[in-house]
Amino acid sequence: MNRSRPGIPRPAPWWAKARDRGVPWWGAVCSAAAPVLLGAGSTIGGHLQPRPYDAMTSTVSALAALGAADRWVMTLAFAAAGACEIATGLALRPAGVAGRLILVIGGAAGLLVAASPEPAGAGGSLRHALTAALGLAAMAAWPAAARRRGPSVPWGLRPRVSAAASVLLLGVLLWFGAELIAGGGLDGLAERVLGGTLTLWPPLVVLSCRRRQPPAPPNRGTQRLHSGPDPTPPPRKRPGTIRITGPSYMG
Repeated sequence: MNRSRPGIPRPAPWWAKARDRGVPWWGAVCSAAAPVLLGAGSTIGGHLQPRPYDAMTSTVSALAALGAADRWVMTLAFAAAGACEIATGLALRPAGVAGRLILVIGGAAGLLVAASPEPAGAGGSLRHALTAALGLAAMAAWPAAARRRGPSVPWGLRPRVSAAASVLLLGVLLWFGAELIAGGGLDGLAERVLGGTLTLWPPLVVLSCRRRQPPAPPNRGTQRLHSGPDPTPPPRKRPGTIRITGPSYMG
């Protein structure tokens, strides 16, 4: 039952209010921290290996594999970056709900990658491969699902930009998959390019949302104080009364 009075606007639903609030500061910090954590983890983890580590041919998963020296560095980087992606998906309120959910799934897959290291020596782990594939696919698909329409939509969430971002990320993902299957010798390079593009797109979207974040509504008391005194309304005439004007004669 609609009990709203005529002439009074109805309050906006909760999802519209969430979009109007924009992206909070902690979401911006988490989105920017994810690529820094992965880059620092792979760089530090590579320098800590006793044997020469070739970043062009070796993947970052080898730094967190069982038997690797100081494998906790890359494992912690995987877990922290995944947690940051989850926080980014929760904080990205102006985006579509489906895209935010996919981004959260991608971050959760990063946590599973950290908990599923590859075995020592030759061979791979099926659980590690499945969780990594799920996370990479989710991180490549979420921009298209997060698109929105409208004149006030931030540029990072516009349909054409979102679709172009997903196509680009999917292309880099296919390149990395081809390197793994064909053994072209550039597995590490393809993985680093893929990881960089996947983790750099969320902070760009967050930046576009925060630039278009609407200002907070002014306080009514403050607005009334600065707008000056209200004009005095004219006196209203009582119904049924007649006012006689003109000169009066006293007998």
